[in-house]
Amino acid sequence: MKNLLSAGRVLALDLASTILFLAVYLLSDNLFLAVGLGMALGVAQIAWQFHRNQPIGSLQWLSVVLVLASGTATFLTHDPTFVMLKPSAIYCIVGLVMLKRGWMNRYLPERAAPVADVATTFGYVWAGLMFASAALNIVLALSLEPKSWAAAMSAWGLVSKIGLFLIQYGWMTAVGRRRAAAAATLATT
Repeated sequence: MKNLLSAGRVLALDLASTILFLAVYLLSDNLFLAVGLGMALGVAQIAWQFHRNQPIGSLQWLSVVLVLASGTATFLTHDPTFVMLKPSAIYCIVGLVMLKRGWMNRYLPERAAPVADVATTFGYVWAGLMFASAALNIVLALSLEPKSWAAAMSAWGLVSKIGLFLIQYGWMTAVGRRRAAAAATLATT
């Protein structure tokens, strides 16, 4: 359970600026406040890690660059359609980054090394989720008004990511236990 919470903490920190943006937007209906706070949190997270000399992963750099770029574009365009479609571009870029073999290793505890091959496979599953989310976002952005779109995509984003995270954790735990039992059996024969 400790490993699940540790991995979940890292995932939550990576999604923090997005979660803050969505929560503020849904609660306040103020797009500019939500964008501004999301941008500020993204920059603050990178600055904090940089200040503490902690490594900053490629997905974290990508996330802050996208938050800043899309936030700036939002402030300049004032167009809710752009705001609603931009997550599709972000999902596609993140999906492409997630196609890099081994990107998920940063999220694994040391004891998960024997199932790194399973994590690599799940890395590609995560990429598939990003591409599917991009397609869903386009459909919803072109068919819903902004408030309904924000609620639907917020729910989808959180449920799909938490769901896949839990499936992956359960699957990797089961495979790890099975492999450890097989190794123990082999060692005793």
